[in-house]
Amino acid sequence: MTTSKTSDQTTSRRLPLRELFLFGALLVAILGVYAVMGPAYSTRMLVEAACYAIIALGLTIQWGYAGQFNAGVMGFVALGGFCAMFFGIPVNEAFWDSPLPGELGRVLLYLVGAVLLVWGATKLDRLGVPKRLRTIIAVLLAVVLYLVVISMLRGVTGQIQSQAGFIGGLGLPSWIGWIAGGALAGFIGYFIGHICLGLRSDYLAIATLGIAEIIKAFLKNSDWLTRGTATVSPLPWPTPGPSDLGFVLARAIYLSLTAVVIAGIFFLLHRAYHAPWGRMIRAIRDNEVSSAAMGKDINRRRMEIFVFGCILMGIGGAALTNFNSIFDPQGYLPLNHTFLVLVMVILGGPGNNLGTIFGAVLVYIIWLMSEPLALFLMNVAVYIGEGWFGWDPPANISSRALQARVFVIGLLISLVLRYAPRGLMPEKVPHHQ
Repeated sequence: MTTSKTSDQTTSRRLPLRELFLFGALLVAILGVYAVMGPAYSTRMLVEAACYAIIALGLTIQWGYAGQFNAGVMGFVALGGFCAMFFGIPVNEAFWDSPLPGELGRVLLYLVGAVLLVWGATKLDRLGVPKRLRTIIAVLLAVVLYLVVISMLRGVTGQIQSQAGFIGGLGLPSWIGWIAGGALAGFIGYFIGHICLGLRSDYLAIATLGIAEIIKAFLKNSDWLTRGTATVSPLPWPTPGPSDLGFVLARAIYLSLTAVVIAGIFFLLHRAYHAPWGRMIRAIRDNEVSSAAMGKDINRRRMEIFVFGCILMGIGGAALTNFNSIFDPQGYLPLNHTFLVLVMVILGGPGNNLGTIFGAVLVYIIWLMSEPLALFLMNVAVYIGEGWFGWDPPANISSRALQARVFVIGLLISLVLRYAPRGLMPEKVPHHQ
């Protein structure tokens, strides 16, 4: 009896029928897109879907592993895109050949000194200063130093814009921008975590969404650093570009690079999930009180998960920005870079890395193909209405078809939440005997 049960379990492990069926259906859908849209468009779609898969893996370890609802994905994606731009574009000689770098460095040193002074003011209670007086001193000092430093910074940045346009980039290989994008997103996530991780899920979502908007506003309005609404393009690729190899082959090589990155991330996350660290994270997610009673450092583990997720979002954002070859701070939208990633994770299955990759590719195919499909159906309806009933066709059919994408995604998420609330590939928590 025991042997038969073990054999059945082994067979089920060897034959994941659900996964095979879903990925087979996804492959059929991809081949259909290639047949209808052509290899150049379809390969571009797969590259962008792969970049979104990296971002979605960052969200699934935050939400799926630890139950942290991060609604500020857009902000960390934008930070990765900024690093891809800053590290990859050529050096601006007009800026570096002037005294402006020294003046900017001096202001940044003042900023660091101001931060240290405010931090020191928050520790005055250790010298016997009452806590209420300490708080008042720290707040007043922060306000005064902020006004002083921001006034100095505006003077320098104004000179940068008038004399050099913007500071330019570092002219380094693009893959360094990917690493830097993950590091910057993780660095910012570390400080955000100290503020936000003590909040419950709904308040954490509101806080991270607000912080993402702050990051976007900063990048949009810092013309001296990012050129703001003027955008920066073209951005170099870490692989040979279309001018060297043609669109299809260049995009295929870029897709291979992103696939290697996804495979490495998947391997590391799979090992971590089934390690004692992963079991501890799931225990904290399922019962935080019991985990704390067993001596687990809850805040530290939640911080680790949040930072790791932000790192992946930064890497994915850098890869996506490099591929699109343009950095546009206005192009980072909550609908595209937060809500869409959330739908990918929900559809695939929160906490399931393989399901997240599946959901990212499937949802992005639906997101892109819903517009031409809706346009085709609308044209058919217009043809029938004009020919059979004499109706006047509505105006702006193309824009109406574009808006249909939002309807399709909303309908998709409603169906998934109704019939598969745990996703198409639910999380499989290993049970250890």
